[in-house]
Amino acid sequence: MHRPRLVIAGTHSGAGKTTVTLALMAAFKARGLVVQPFKVGPDFIDPGHHQAVTGRPSRNLDGWMLGETVNCSIVSRASADADLSIIEGMMGLFDGSSAVHEQGSTAELAKQLNAPVLLVIDGSAMARSAAAIASGYATFDPAVQVRGVLFNRVRSEGHYQLLREAVEAETDLMVVGYLQPDTSVTIQDRHLGLRTAIEQGQDDLYDRLARSAANTVDLGLVEAMARSAGEFPGGALSITRQVATQQPVRVGVAYDAAFCFYYQDNLELLEAAGAELVKFSPLRDAKLPDADLLYFGGGYPELYGEILAANVSMRRAVQSFARRDGVVYAECGGLMYLTEAIRDGEGRRHEMVGLFPADAVMRRNGMTLGYRTVAVTQPCILGRSGTSMRGHEFHYSMLEARGDLRYACMLSDAAGKPVGQDGLTMGNTLALYSHLHFGSHPVVVTDLLGTARRLRGAQASATKG
Repeated sequence: MHRPRLVIAGTHSGAGKTTVTLALMAAFKARGLVVQPFKVGPDFIDPGHHQAVTGRPSRNLDGWMLGETVNCSIVSRASADADLSIIEGMMGLFDGSSAVHEQGSTAELAKQLNAPVLLVIDGSAMARSAAAIASGYATFDPAVQVRGVLFNRVRSEGHYQLLREAVEAETDLMVVGYLQPDTSVTIQDRHLGLRTAIEQGQDDLYDRLARSAANTVDLGLVEAMARSAGEFPGGALSITRQVATQQPVRVGVAYDAAFCFYYQDNLELLEAAGAELVKFSPLRDAKLPDADLLYFGGGYPELYGEILAANVSMRRAVQSFARRDGVVYAECGGLMYLTEAIRDGEGRRHEMVGLFPADAVMRRNGMTLGYRTVAVTQPCILGRSGTSMRGHEFHYSMLEARGDLRYACMLSDAAGKPVGQDGLTMGNTLALYSHLHFGSHPVVVTDLLGTARRLRGAQASATKG
């Protein structure tokens, strides 16, 4: 099974791999190719930009959270009708969950997918040193197929030629071109990363990136590199869809600028298990959709605290739904929304839904970041005690309790070290700071929807009685 594919990796965080990735995706789409995007690691923001560029949902791949079989299955399924897959790496090529092994790294994913790697180097302040860097990355692990180099932030053709000559004189790597520094194609940054695609809007940013790549990158060489990928490992595993023997579970998915962090495969696993997804906006809508389960993903509720607080009818509707024993699942920003209030970076307090007696307080310094194993210790909507899933935590807020908080889960980090509790619970509501990837334990989807089905049946029987 041949699937043209290419991993875009950086020498380090900040080298410019997201800019390069978006520019290449946009340029190939402009050439009429169907480009399937992927992102290594648990990031939500880059995949949103990938989708905006390509018109196709971007998928997260992760060696630690998911493992080789699931990663290959995701790529096989998503790339079946694509001309080309572009996989954006995370951090530096060899950076992952440990300083001494490859797990969770872009290098690990490149090997799992048998994919060539295009290395992005910030060439702004070097010449022959670029050859030493390129050579080191290409030979550090011979099993990683570093095939080419693309320089970022190079101001002139003359400077690029110096870099190219240095690398070609000392290595066998293809040097495919460069991108110039350009503030007009820079996506603004903030405390959790880049501005999201939903906030960026439909401007001509991606068109400018496409033109930039077409001007200074040999796209033919890049495409040839992707087509040089060897046979794709693993079979075409698919999501098992349940036979429709009963009505679907209607899942209300909060989706707007405040809540937009969802793994695409989480949504598709829900659909495969019998969910009908209905989007709604806690920012704009006055009432909830007709739903059996509410799903609040992460995002930036702290930036929209005033608008969320002003939408009193929505906050009351969510509270009423939960207190009537409706099933509510929330992650990170969704958890913040379900507390009594969010205190933003300026110290302003915005009233929220009020299900949990705590304020979510933004910290100016310090953050919580890392891979997480989430183990259920009290039966909840995720399953029975002993259920274990994997995910990721990344937030600047912390909870300031104003009453007793009940937790259903314990956390450990990538090395297995205990790192505290998670999973605020009340009735059939569960709110985690951790973002779970359901692909790490797909049974959780069955448990979530099963709880909603049982409650719907019980409510129907009570109504008839």
